[in-house]
Amino acid sequence: MSKLLLYILKPFSFLPALLMMYVIYSFSAQTADVSGSLSYAVSYKIVEIGNDVLETGFTDEQIGRYAHRIEHPVRKLAHMTEYFLLAVAVSFPFYVYGVRGFALMLVAGLICVGFAAGDEYHQSFVAGRGPSKKDVMIDSIGAFFGIVCVRIICWTAMTPFRVAKRIEERAQRKARAKELARERARERARERETFPRERTRERERTTRERERARERETFPRERTRERERTALSREQGTRRAR
Repeated sequence: MSKLLLYILKPFSFLPALLMMYVIYSFSAQTADVSGSLSYAVSYKIVEIGNDVLETGFTDEQIGRYAHRIEHPVRKLAHMTEYFLLAVAVSFPFYVYGVRGFALMLVAGLICVGFAAGDEYHQSFVAGRGPSKKDVMIDSIGAFFGIVCVRIICWTAMTPFRVAKRIEERAQRKARAKELARERARERARERETFPRERTRERERTTRERERARERETFPRERTRERERTALSREQGTRRAR
């Protein structure tokens, strides 16, 4: 029952990736003015927080000026962060399904880069926006780091299980070795019980062969003696007849 439930729930592990794709698509569907104002608001908030933490005493005008300066890097960093999260959401289910190593890099990377290219093409239909190869490259870098992050985290999390599996395999090998040693000891004991019987049989065979050889040697001598006796008796009979 648990295996069936796990089999049913596994496909739902792709839902975060689909949700992240929807979020990225929603941001890309914004017009240039809406997207620019959002980027400026985020940049302004970053400078404002930095001003409060560092106590630099910037005025609103200075904060706005610095916000304009960092607006472009913030937009590109947002691109990279989006695709970093997308790569994490895509890579983790594949890792659960057993796609790991170079195959994970290839499959998840193709999905993320393909979606980035499609998203840039989609922006060509949005007012004030257009496709950019540079953005695709930035998105790909974010996806690459996301996939690497998933591999590192999952590999680290699976370490105790790998260690436990190796310990179990070693224990199984030791148990097999002990079983083989016991089996060999049993075979040796059987051989020790069997060899005396074989030796006894071999001795009996040897004794029989020797007796047969002696009989073969003895019977011709007896026959020769019998012939000689018969010949002597015949000679004695002829002499008496004369």
